[in-house]
Amino acid sequence: MPVTPRPSILAVEPYVGGESKVPGVNRIVKLSSNEGPFGPPPASVAAVAEAAREAHRYPDGGATAIREAIGRHHGLDPARIVVGNGSDELLALLILAYGGEGTELVMSAHGFLMYELSGTWAGSRVIKVPEKNLMADVDDLIAACGPRTRLVILANPNNPTGALLPQGEVNRLRAGLREDILLILDSAYAEYVEDPDYDPGQALVDAGNNTVMTRTFSKVWGLGGMRLGWAYGPANVIDVLNRVRGPFNVSAPAMAAGIAALSEPDWVKKSVAHNTEWRGRMTEGLSKLGIKVHPSHGNFLLADFGDAAKAKAADAHLRSRGLIVRAVASYNLPNCLRITIGTAEECQMVLDALTDFRHG
Repeated sequence: MPVTPRPSILAVEPYVGGESKVPGVNRIVKLSSNEGPFGPPPASVAAVAEAAREAHRYPDGGATAIREAIGRHHGLDPARIVVGNGSDELLALLILAYGGEGTELVMSAHGFLMYELSGTWAGSRVIKVPEKNLMADVDDLIAACGPRTRLVILANPNNPTGALLPQGEVNRLRAGLREDILLILDSAYAEYVEDPDYDPGQALVDAGNNTVMTRTFSKVWGLGGMRLGWAYGPANVIDVLNRVRGPFNVSAPAMAAGIAALSEPDWVKKSVAHNTEWRGRMTEGLSKLGIKVHPSHGNFLLADFGDAAKAKAADAHLRSRGLIVRAVASYNLPNCLRITIGTAEECQMVLDALTDFRHG
């Protein structure tokens, strides 16, 4: 008889990332993974090349330099920061540490798929709470929590919808949860938010001992391939993360790239200005074509074609031109495509292709 894993492991469907190839097409424009349009910061490229000279050495297991750099940049205590192999690793570790058999994880219906996958892997019962107009509903999230609930996870802004829950509602969510429920605020797209009332999580983390914020270098910093994320939390949660993470869970080149990125002048300002401009242009252009665009606060748009067949046909038309976007039927949004905000040229290519599609 073959060896078998825990039953919950076999219930996990492997995560499928955004595609990057289309057979028979020479030029590919990848707009399926919400990657930064400008590539990595030049300083990060140089830092990675320099770090390669020491590739035979193990990285700093305490990640001291990168934690200090993050702390300086965001005004946070480095002792309450943990870095990970992307924020996905830290999310999974939190779910494994605080969840497990006999516990429940609560999330919104269209939240990031990795929450459900990691929760199932851990053995938790995952409860997906319906949204209202693609917005997480605070009252329903609180009502869904039972005596076995140990985790509530909220992405804000949310992927793939782009929705931003107002800060007052986020505060109300934390206030409505029991003290023994850990609230995880996934703020991967925080840099793109321009709402002056928005807080990615620092305030709630500092207000108690049961909220943690996760962030990433994969989006605005253009370092998705380096796999570098971080968490900021109360001392008790950070202690748990340091107990369960691998001793060298982040490579030296990744940490060097992150430190260099934080020192790149005006990188975020330039990236956010471009994103705001083309997110608006894309929204206006698609709306004129009769394609509904849901309000987005990230570096992507959720385009709604009205039914699954039209969305599938639009996807095929875009792919025929080498434009790869993200079908989101796996998020129970079969009518929609998620489109990353690329360069000005790439955005215009999408608009031109969908204009032909609508008129075709």
